[in-house]
Amino acid sequence: MSAPFSALKSRFYACRSPGFSSLHWRNEAVRFAARTRCASGAVTGPNLRPLEGVRVLDLTRVLAGPFATMILGDLGAEVIKVEKPGVGDDTRAWGPPFVGTESIYFLSINRNKKSIAVDLKQQRGAQVIMQLAAVCDVLVENYLPGKLQQMGLGYEQLSAVNQQLIYCSISGYGQTGPQSRSPGYDSIASAVSGMMHITGPEDGGPVRPGVAMTDLATGLYAHGAVMAALLQRQKTGRGVHIDCNLLSSQVSCLSHVAANYLNVGKEARRWGTAHESIVPYQCFTTRDGHIMVAAGNDKQFVKVCQILELMELTDEPKYKTNKLRVQNRKQLLHTLSQRFLERRTADWLRQFEGSGVPVGPINSIQEVFADPQ
Repeated sequence: MSAPFSALKSRFYACRSPGFSSLHWRNEAVRFAARTRCASGAVTGPNLRPLEGVRVLDLTRVLAGPFATMILGDLGAEVIKVEKPGVGDDTRAWGPPFVGTESIYFLSINRNKKSIAVDLKQQRGAQVIMQLAAVCDVLVENYLPGKLQQMGLGYEQLSAVNQQLIYCSISGYGQTGPQSRSPGYDSIASAVSGMMHITGPEDGGPVRPGVAMTDLATGLYAHGAVMAALLQRQKTGRGVHIDCNLLSSQVSCLSHVAANYLNVGKEARRWGTAHESIVPYQCFTTRDGHIMVAAGNDKQFVKVCQILELMELTDEPKYKTNKLRVQNRKQLLHTLSQRFLERRTADWLRQFEGSGVPVGPINSIQEVFADPQ
């Protein structure tokens, strides 16, 4: 029995009344979920969080689903995470690093949750899930489409016992289509969606983003869809089935890059830290590191030239507008790059302070958490 499972069971026993007869854990889990949180008490007044009183049944593992349910938990929802007996969520083994015996990866996306171990392949386990779904507001799952339906735990089956249940399915490619039954991981969806095609150095190969942005974006979409469904339920009195998937989420995040292709047929390319449509808008190397500069309009470009003591550039007709700077980017960026090499990053940051030009250092993770902001 896992430690979180034991903690949940212990809390149930702490809440039960004296003389309560011992029942099978299948019934205890449901009774526990159905009663008020007697250990913590209801939160009222200014400390009331938006989702207090909302109960979420979390059948997800790895990242996209757990990230979505963690946000719901952060907002006050009671999240009951269901894990595989013996091993739990896959990410419990993703390490080092570990804190004690727990993977830091797992801990980073599973706060504010209770955990129980249930074998969904067994009839008894499926009954536990069905009984919990009957007393929950939201169910989030990331099984292959059709898998839970085979177990009697699909949307139609569970909505029959709880018509107000909001059932959120997270998958690689959605509930329909030629790839719907294919497993989906962040790196694969990042590649298939075109995200890796546009990420990386200008003269290099495709690069996977440093964190699983496709998974995280999908988790954010799922969380937003659940919030919208909760509002809709107040009007209709019924739950809905939400279809959220990695591919669609990442394609939607292609934003203007996708719009460029769909509207004028322009294929995208990799630009490193630079921007295809804005100049200067990229990282520059300094004497001791790097600085990111984002001059998003003509006024900010003039300010950059003023600080770099290159005001002659503002008199050049070919740099007068952003459109012209994009067309003549190579020579302009060479001139700016040479000047940035002359001073340290900290010196340039001081020079830009109060200028109105967005700039920043490229921090290490240690520097991020040392930043007073």
